[in-house]
Amino acid sequence: MLAEIPGIRDLAMTTNGTLLDRYAADLRAAGLMRVNVSMDSAFPERFAEITRGGKLDKVLEGIAAARAAGFEGIKLNCVIENSPDEEDARSVARFGAAEGLEVRYIHRMHTEQGIFQPVIGGEGGHCASCNRLRLTANGLVYPCLFSNQSWSVRQLGAREALLAAVAAKPESGQTSHHRFSQMGG
Repeated sequence: MLAEIPGIRDLAMTTNGTLLDRYAADLRAAGLMRVNVSMDSAFPERFAEITRGGKLDKVLEGIAAARAAGFEGIKLNCVIENSPDEEDARSVARFGAAEGLEVRYIHRMHTEQGIFQPVIGGEGGHCASCNRLRLTANGLVYPCLFSNQSWSVRQLGAREALLAAVAAKPESGQTSHHRFSQMGG
């Protein structure tokens, strides 16, 4: 339904990739334009540790399914503490290079304190040029990752929720008390 709204020029989803092998074709057919996959390590043991039990092979199957479904420009989001020179980040860089995937490094964010930095290798973190809205899995649209305001797609409908979020887009993010893990980067 979102892809059918006039004026929507970019519709992307950030995913942990676990179910992407099952849903990539349906998401593409529904109008999703881009996929970003969270991958904080390309070492299976470290990936499982970081994700509290996640399976790297499922993510890799999801990436393959996204490619087969026709998604182009698949991006990998890698959370870092300090720099892309960390061992896990380097493993993701090697995987991305071998697979022809763009890697973006996102410093760990602290939404409750409003602490964030620009994305390395991407455009995120630049408030003055940000035109993104965030839709959570439970149907809430946020005008900014660092905003407590949200509008329910279920209550207002997709168009009205999006218009309300656009109208409330802040000049700069401040702090947020929502659970960041429900929202992608």
